Amino acid sequence: MVNTGDDAPDFSAPVANGDIEEFDLSERLNDAPLVLAFFPGAFTSVCTNEMCTFRDNLSQFEDVGAEVFGVSRDTPFTLNEFRAQNDLNFGLISDLNREIIEAFNVEMDFDGLGVYGVAKRSVFVINADGDVTYSWVSDDPGVEPNYDEVAQAAADA
Repeated sequence: MVNTGDDAPDFSAPVANGDIEEFDLSERLNDAPLVLAFFPGAFTSVCTNEMCTFRDNLSQFEDVGAEVFGVSRDTPFTLNEFRAQNDLNFGLISDLNREIIEAFNVEMDFDGLGVYGVAKRSVFVINADGDVTYSWVSDDPGVEPNYDEVAQAAADA
């Protein structure tokens, strides 16, 4: 698992931001700090609440120059619809092939549902040097992060 103090794994993936564009972590470090909020799946109750909470608190992150991105295995088209239906004002990164989930080592399965290889609910803050300055990972998909703690980590990055 990627921990605080580690180099963030570099990646490129589509980002749903109303359009679909390419997101390259190494090219976005100039916009740091970056908050990557991994979630299991769009349109589920806890994931919707989490992304809407980030939306509602986005000014805390913008005030310190941080950018927030959600990350899930959903397609970019699904993520754009999820953004639209929930008025999300930040990008959602599509990790359809699970490369980012695997690189950050936050993969989990819902065996009882036959759903495999989704992201654990987790949050990473990355500074301009590409260092992970904050990491939080939950083995319980029903637990949301401490949003104030994440905002403080972004301010400190």
